[in-house]
Amino acid sequence: MDSKIVYLREILGRSNYTVALCGSGMMEESGFIGIKKPERAYEIECVYGASPEEIFTSAYYNTRPAKFFEFYKKEILEKIPEPSPSSHIMAAMERAGHLQCIITSNIFEQEKRGGCENVIDLHGTIYMNRCPHCGEYYSVEDIMGEKGVPHCRICNSVIRPLVSLFGEMVDSRIMTRTTEEIGKAEVLLLLGTTLNSDVFSHYIRYFSGKHLIMIHKAEHYMDSKADLIIIDEPGNVLCQLGY
Repeated sequence: MDSKIVYLREILGRSNYTVALCGSGMMEESGFIGIKKPERAYEIECVYGASPEEIFTSAYYNTRPAKFFEFYKKEILEKIPEPSPSSHIMAAMERAGHLQCIITSNIFEQEKRGGCENVIDLHGTIYMNRCPHCGEYYSVEDIMGEKGVPHCRICNSVIRPLVSLFGEMVDSRIMTRTTEEIGKAEVLLLLGTTLNSDVFSHYIRYFSGKHLIMIHKAEHYMDSKADLIIIDEPGNVLCQLGY
């Protein structure tokens, strides 16, 4: 067995509190390509006449709801990825007492659907939709079942997916819980992301534990700051841990 895998198993076995940060690389394990990726962003702009950074915003949702939901249903809801191999392994790590919290930028609940329990969805979830006027909740099936713009059955307001759109702040309660979890960690696992991630870099500075471990598939100039770096897809590494 690779010496890095052996060392990783030892670190996890000794840790009393391990937290995993799951980035976009985890979704790519299941074949989902982020809408900001250059090749996909170009395709989207060709189809919709606007970039994902313009469409996937609260301003677009408020002013052009028909175009927003055309995009949202086609490019997000029709492309929901299955739980990644890593999701199932992290669930086994939880059950073994070797993973205490998972913090994800994934809006598809891959980790929860893979069996994980203590998950913080930083950017919300597609499975929660709410009327901004009366507060009535709706499912993904409700959104997909409506032709065009989905409206509340009670007050006829446009339903709002409870995901963070580009440019929006993360809910302060979620931010607080995230910083608290990272602050408690003895081991911080960065899976499918890097130290200068737009999503996670603000939170990583709260880590003062023993081991910072990074597992991602492409080398990065900040990798040297980690205590252990493994260049591979997270699923390929985690599956060797024996959970």
